[in-house]
Amino acid sequence: MAYDLITMGRIGVDLYPLQTGVPLPQVTSFGKFLGGSATNVAVAAARLGRATAVVTRTGDDPFGTYLHEELRRFGVDDRWVTPVQDLPTPVTFCEVFPPDDFPLYFYRRPKAPDLQIDAEDLDLDAIAAARVFWVTGTGLSEEPSRTATLTALAHRAKAGTTVFDLDWRPMFWSDPGEARPFYREALRHTTVAVGNLDEVEVATGVREPHAAARALLDAGVELAVVKQGPKGVLAVSRTGESAEVPPLPVDVLNGLGAGDAFGGALCHGLLAGHDLETIMRDANAAGAIVASRLECSSAMPTAEEIASAVAAGAVR
Repeated sequence: MAYDLITMGRIGVDLYPLQTGVPLPQVTSFGKFLGGSATNVAVAAARLGRATAVVTRTGDDPFGTYLHEELRRFGVDDRWVTPVQDLPTPVTFCEVFPPDDFPLYFYRRPKAPDLQIDAEDLDLDAIAAARVFWVTGTGLSEEPSRTATLTALAHRAKAGTTVFDLDWRPMFWSDPGEARPFYREALRHTTVAVGNLDEVEVATGVREPHAAARALLDAGVELAVVKQGPKGVLAVSRTGESAEVPPLPVDVLNGLGAGDAFGGALCHGLLAGHDLETIMRDANAAGAIVASRLECSSAMPTAEEIASAVAAGAVR
């Protein structure tokens, strides 16, 4: 079958405190959730009715089993989620200090299985046939995932919609200064680039939103999406269409996962052929809804919830 969306990148277990405003040493109870940005994007699009799959790897352990169970529960095809012997499934902890402080603690050593994706194991025909293919900057941080990511992009050759989530995580790079050349190479094969101000600066050397969007277009993409935090989101296409949409008012509980909800809704809107302003408005709403909830994957909104938030002009 041809998928609406195939994502490639991180997966893991999110262990989030069930108490807010409490430092991690004092937290006494946690919730366990499917996590990882590329995986969450696949879940978000599946929640909106899209046929999705994820290419990633887990440990050969009970947490890996749990992730397979959750993917199936959310309707995401897990056929390309394979185990790695002798590496544990990653776990991620966070602290929750609303409205804007959510420290993350990644346990991905000695190496995360999702960085062990090998180019020789990719189903390149399926990747080329997907209507949307989504990769992340984290996938470029280490081998063999780096070569696998660039191989998949080159084979796809900008067929359909190819999204590069800039996904800058400096702790995943032994030398953060070496990231930009790999980001530039990925952008050559990409039709859509998505990132916040820090991420677009890593990719382009430019931080001002409109200049950064232009730099991303100059690097080869057809659509640049620059997330500006409290100033909302800016989207500029090569054809000259643009949209700048303010954020949707929301009482934030946990901001983690909002960007993944945005990504899933972005893919859904592109697949539906919506105009740029509608896509950005709905994606903003999806992100705001998840920010109002504790978890990430299981918090992804339905189309009805997004429409209600847009109609209300806020997340209630």
